[in-house]
Amino acid sequence: MAIVMCVPNISEGRDTGTVEAVAAAVRATPGVILLNCSSDPHHHRSVLTFLGEPEAVLQAAQAMTDVALARIDMQQHHGSHPRLGAVDVVPFVPVRGMDMAAAIELARRYGRYVGALGVPVYYYEEAATRPERVNLADIRKGEYESLPERLLDARWQPDEGPAQFNPRSGATVTGARHPLIAFNVNLRTTDLEVAQRIARAVRHISGGYRHVRAIGLALEDRGMVQVSMNLTNYARTPLPRVLETIRFEAARHGVSIAGTEIIGSLPMAALEEIVQHYLQAHDFSIQQVIESALIEAAG
Repeated sequence: MAIVMCVPNISEGRDTGTVEAVAAAVRATPGVILLNCSSDPHHHRSVLTFLGEPEAVLQAAQAMTDVALARIDMQQHHGSHPRLGAVDVVPFVPVRGMDMAAAIELARRYGRYVGALGVPVYYYEEAATRPERVNLADIRKGEYESLPERLLDARWQPDEGPAQFNPRSGATVTGARHPLIAFNVNLRTTDLEVAQRIARAVRHISGGYRHVRAIGLALEDRGMVQVSMNLTNYARTPLPRVLETIRFEAARHGVSIAGTEIIGSLPMAALEEIVQHYLQAHDFSIQQVIESALIEAAG
């Protein structure tokens, strides 16, 4: 049985009614399991994680998109996290019995669906049609506010949908990628520059770890700042290594870590490195976890 995971990010993190309506559309799709739905009012963003067989996941993605587009108005949206549209980014991640080529085709079927609704669509990561569209940050540069001008640029014509600004829905980015970990570190300071410096220290684009993308954000209501990250290859850049680097960099500024957040789901194998590092159980294997054995037995 082929299994694919979908991790939509929508531009709504404050209206619980809208978030629940979007999640309900996923739950109502036969053959799909909603693993997680996480909202952040500071980011003004919610992340859903669901999986199932490809056709069922595609139906769920389409259903939740219909609800989100009907209820989210980007003209009223302001949050600390970069965003391009109401349904901001929708990646498809092959999990089992499915190769990347099949995930790319699924993403493009979804992209054609959204484009037909009148929303400009860009393909990214493995589904990108141009080198400059592989990286999500490059596509999202200038954010929603830049779309009217960007859509006039021949280099930034959408892959699907009209090359016209949709003020209510913005644009959607979709594609296929490998599993990643969305990981945030909150710092006990209100100095945004500290978070931005630490983000530059750990992210690949400015000389940090090869598989880390990071930005510094303000959490004004909490009186803190945050280093918000995507770890795109947890095997080559383990989570504990990144966390300890942030702890070291923060200490240089006289700042401590208030806590961390894992957004959405993460692969069970990523926990192996965490246990090995923090418990100093260097021979620990995920196979020692009882539930892991049960999963193996179930096939």
